[in-house]
Amino acid sequence: MEKSTQTIAALLQEERTFPPPKAFQQQAWVNDPKIYEQAAKNPEAFWAKAAEELDWFKRWEKVLEWNPPWAKWFIGGKLNASYNCIDRHLKTWRRNKAAIIWEGEPGDERVLTYQDLHREVSKFANVLKKLGVKKGDRVAIYMPMIPELPIALLACARIGAVHSVVFGGFSAEALRDRINDAQAKLLITADGGWRRGQVVPLKKNADEALKQTPSIQNTVVVRRVGDPSVTLGQNQYWWHELMRDAPLECPPEPMDSEDMLFILYTSGTTGKPKGVVHTTGGYLVGVTLTHKWIFDIKDEDVFFCTADIGWVTGHSYIVYGPLANGTTVVMFEGVPDYPDKDRFWAIVEKYRATILYTAPTAIRTFMRWGEEYPKRHDLSSLRLLGSVGEPINPEAWIWYYKVIGGERCPIVDTWWQTETGHILITPLPGISTLKPASANKPFPGIEAKVVDEAGNPISPGAGAGYLVITKPWPGMLRTLYNDPERYKQAYWSKFPGVYLTGDGCKIDKDGDFWLLGRIDDVLNVSGHRISTMEVESALVDHQAVAEAAVIGKSHDVKGQAVSAFVTLRAGYKPSSELADELKKHVAKKIGAIARPDDIFFTAELPKTRSGKIMRRLLRDIAEGRALGDTTTLADPTVIAQLKSQYESSES
Repeated sequence: MEKSTQTIAALLQEERTFPPPKAFQQQAWVNDPKIYEQAAKNPEAFWAKAAEELDWFKRWEKVLEWNPPWAKWFIGGKLNASYNCIDRHLKTWRRNKAAIIWEGEPGDERVLTYQDLHREVSKFANVLKKLGVKKGDRVAIYMPMIPELPIALLACARIGAVHSVVFGGFSAEALRDRINDAQAKLLITADGGWRRGQVVPLKKNADEALKQTPSIQNTVVVRRVGDPSVTLGQNQYWWHELMRDAPLECPPEPMDSEDMLFILYTSGTTGKPKGVVHTTGGYLVGVTLTHKWIFDIKDEDVFFCTADIGWVTGHSYIVYGPLANGTTVVMFEGVPDYPDKDRFWAIVEKYRATILYTAPTAIRTFMRWGEEYPKRHDLSSLRLLGSVGEPINPEAWIWYYKVIGGERCPIVDTWWQTETGHILITPLPGISTLKPASANKPFPGIEAKVVDEAGNPISPGAGAGYLVITKPWPGMLRTLYNDPERYKQAYWSKFPGVYLTGDGCKIDKDGDFWLLGRIDDVLNVSGHRISTMEVESALVDHQAVAEAAVIGKSHDVKGQAVSAFVTLRAGYKPSSELADELKKHVAKKIGAIARPDDIFFTAELPKTRSGKIMRRLLRDIAEGRALGDTTTLADPTVIAQLKSQYESSES
């Protein structure tokens, strides 16, 4: 029994495989598996070669300095992220290529070429300077998904200011705490943003936050929704008025490779926000190479990442990675089901997107809505699909592959974190044999292991444990802002000198990695540690289930009992017979030990705006505790309805 508590039980088995299509393999950037071996032999040389892809004002003197847990990459090198994302493309035919294709929720559109982007970024960089922003100053950004958002990021990078984007779905309190932690000097916001036909009152929230943010000296406001009731207070300025007379040229500031590029606060934090610090050189090298190789980016591609720039996915794979590669990026404001449940597919068809990068939560939601919505549209332009944000279950993977990809598009199921900066574990579509729900292998130059409680490596095929990264990588966080002790404690203390990801994982006999979700999302049932993700995958494998969230509820005998919250696909209705059928299905798929004690049917699950299920709140409901922080929920009414339903079912 003692041994079973040392690792996480890996119960779910998946045998299907999908080799890379021959035609895809022939034209892929990476089509020789020897790249893994070459990179492992000399990771520093590998990353130095990747760094040559960027434009440096001064070449680095040393690739890496590693004094665990402190890393410095490309020491002595000077470069500018804005220059690499824009200016260098102006010397080529790409100056007239679309950089950003944007569609607003009401259907308004804008296309910015690289030349357009250069003009707008340079002008806004001059606006920042005029307002007293200098190199090293922090700028808070609280905006909807409009082109001014990436323009603001790149303008900060251009003059060496540190941007701190706060997701537009966060509350005034969350904004206030993040501004105060970063001691931001300037706030950039908008009069509002559109969401399901309603205005999100960003300026109102910002004004509420500004009552307790003494470091803010000025505020810039974009007129997005045209709300006549929004007025400017002292030291507040309209974006369009400041831009009117701003000079067209602003030389990029040469930045040291280790100069801070941005702070990004991790979502769902309680108490003091955790400000993840990323620097310029290593981060830019990491996002540029991973974007090019993992998505096999070609000049004719149209890259549609559905994330919000308020999260790290938007920073790395809407702004910095794609633009550094001279890619055309599709960016949209809104949600997948407004004005109808085919919003994504309408955008793919309209702009002939070739690559789609979205979240498993979204895919499972699309499954629930049914195939009729994607079938309304021509998705034949797609050639590659991506998944990000949490482990994808096999059935969602297969649905994505068949219904969206037409069984012709490889899927890159990517694993990474806000802290890692760029993707670390992923298939490479030109060489990887895909397995539904497996993130495949560490990207070349990345060394990852799965270890037990004592830090000993777990052999391939021998079970699951903690995912750790054992060597530094270019895009890694350098610290937590103004909190180096917390940085050491949170990520480097359990296994000294080794980065603890906080995720459970198993490695199969072929050396492929299977992510099992957060370690704190592990159930301890009768001494067996079971991943919630595996139980959820087994539930979603049933034809009636669209989505599932599994938690552990205190149990006198087992320690914890499995409780499942389930949403059904169209055409199925809750019943005690279906609940029994689902319990049997889980037992059949992964064993009696994982059989849920309770199945609770619900119309919706509580999710953050980024689509992550808030299992912590479900645990609070099941245990009868006061609800924890709900400020990051996309729809706070869901949790109140769930609480009421759960309590009435228990009584």
